[in-house]
Parts: sequence; structure tokens; C-alpha cells
Amino acid sequence: MKLLDAARIILYPLSPLYSWVMTVRNKLFDAGVFRQQKVDAKVISVGNLTVGGTGKTPLVIYITKLLKQSGYNPGVLSRGYGRKGSGYLLVSDGNSIRAGVQETGDEIYQTSIECKVPAAVSESRVPGAKKLIEDTGVQTIVLDDAFQHRWIARDADILIVEQRFLRSRNRLRRSVLPTGMLRESFSGAQRADIIVLNRKFSTPKAIPVQYAKYFAGIPMFTARYRGSGFVDVKTNEVFPVEEFIGQKSLVISGIANPVSFFSALKLMNIDTSNKMIFKDHFDYNEEEIQRIRRAFYNANTHSVITTQKDAVKLKAFEESLDDIDIYYLKIEMVFDDPDGFKKEVLKRIH
Repeated sequence: MKLLDAARIILYPLSPLYSWVMTVRNKLFDAGVFRQQKVDAKVISVGNLTVGGTGKTPLVIYITKLLKQSGYNPGVLSRGYGRKGSGYLLVSDGNSIRAGVQETGDEIYQTSIECKVPAAVSESRVPGAKKLIEDTGVQTIVLDDAFQHRWIARDADILIVEQRFLRSRNRLRRSVLPTGMLRESFSGAQRADIIVLNRKFSTPKAIPVQYAKYFAGIPMFTARYRGSGFVDVKTNEVFPVEEFIGQKSLVISGIANPVSFFSALKLMNIDTSNKMIFKDHFDYNEEEIQRIRRAFYNANTHSVITTQKDAVKLKAFEESLDDIDIYYLKIEMVFDDPDGFKKEVLKRIH
């Protein structure tokens, strides 16, 4: 038995208590005892039922670009998980980045670069949203990771669910915290206005019957990831995937669920035998950079391949890595029915 599974079994008695607390909290919101506050903008919440690794950031980027292209003047508000500091901070005014990745957190920093829209971080979403509106005049706000943060009223709740999680053989993972990965029970999915089933780089598979019932009656759209190329971290030059086939590289990952990243590389026939895996939102420092350098030269590899989320942090160490070519795999979310998804999202904010 794996050590993590043993820990889950030990913690199992605490899960019913956590589940009860979340159920009571949701009932108080549903009954209006806990009151949501409105802000002077349309609000779209993107979130999930689990801790990490479902694809929230690619979905936030997709929706934000969709809103921007449709003329809805969007901005993005995130909690800023993993950042150094607290309180409200304007990350981007839509034209330029106003803070560093250490101050903002990697996800919102990546989103700001990708979307070129106003963005901010704030643990308190209501005052954060009001300040973002005041600072930038945005008319629509995309809330990153706010399905359980119910204090702010929203026009649409979009829930993203990972296909692999629903089909995992490890049932303990589908328990609520602290045993499993669920922030609340599956029944919470009924609050969603739209559900996105993310299969990442896998083929489509049926949702197990025992979980399909929780999504019944809610518009559901399926999505996947597409690797569109490798981007030079230092120059931003984009290279086709074909140039990396069979190349011996050192693969670095510091994301919540690296399985899909490595699976994607293997599907592209990229050699992943040399790898370094760090925890989610890993805060790289000079000591770790030197470890990466040693691993790179010891394995006699041609380049370093990493994720886009890691790339925004590694870019700060350009001088220490000036003799090493570093690329990140650019991943885009692709919908099987993009027109249907767009129509469903926009009708919620008309």
C-alpha cells in the first residue's frame, strides 16, 4: 500500500465531519442566511469540486479570450494562491504587467500574459472585484477558482470536472477532504449552470453511472487539450512539436497533476525518461536551479522542457540558466462543440 493511501485511510474518520460542515454552509447560502453580494459587473465563476489539477487555468483563459473577442470588456480576479503577500493587488491593467510572479502567483500571472486583460488578486472576492472595477472599468469579471467561494453573486457558475478523476480506480481519492480530493460532495455539482468535462489528452469515455446522476439536467460540454508547440522561455519563439520528437530532454514539472503533462509528451514521442517533479505552485530558488543544472548536464540532455505555469517562474532565473535551452509546452483547451459552449456562456450574461 502506498504511503499516501495509508494516510487517507487514517484520515477517513474526519471526512464525514468536513462533509457535514460544507453541507451546512451550502444550505445557509441556499436559504439566504449567508447573503451573496452583487458587484457592478457581470460575473462568471470558474471552479471545480476537487483540489487542483482539473484544468481551471486553461478554461479561465479560454473563457476570458471568448469574452474579449465578443466585446464584453472582461477582467480576471483570482485568490492568488501561492503568492508572497496578501490583500488586493492589480496584476495587469490590460496593457502591461504591474507585478512580479512572486507577488501574484503563477496562475494569474500566466492568465494575464495570455489574455492581455485587466487582472487582480484578492483573497476577499467582493472588495477585490469592486476595486478591479474601480481601477480598470471592466464590465465582466471571470472569477478563478470560486465555485466554493459563494460570498460574491455570479451570473454563471461554470464547473470543470476531470474525466480521469471520475474513472480512477482509487476510490479514496473521490472522498471529501482530508481523506480524498473533494472540497465538497458530488451533490454540490447541482449548483453549476454549465459543466465542462475535461478529458485532457485522453480519448472520450463514458461517465460512470454512479456519478452521472449528479450532473443530470445541467448543460455539459466536453473539452480536451491540444499541444500547439514548444515556446522558448527566453525569446518566446515558437517551435513545432516535430522538432522535439526523439530528443533527449530534462522534463520539469511543478503542477498539481503532472500525469497529463507527461502523457502528452509521450503521445508526441518526446523522451520523458529524465525528469524532476516538484510540488504544485513550487517556489523555485537558486538552490533548486543549481540542482536542475546538475541534472541537465549529468543526463547529457539537449534541452529542458517544462509547463507554462513553471515557465513564468523559471524565466526569473535566465542568467543562471543562460547556457541551457528551456521550452514550455503550449497547451490550449479545445471544445468539441465550441459554438454551443459560447452560446451557453453568453446567454448567461446578456
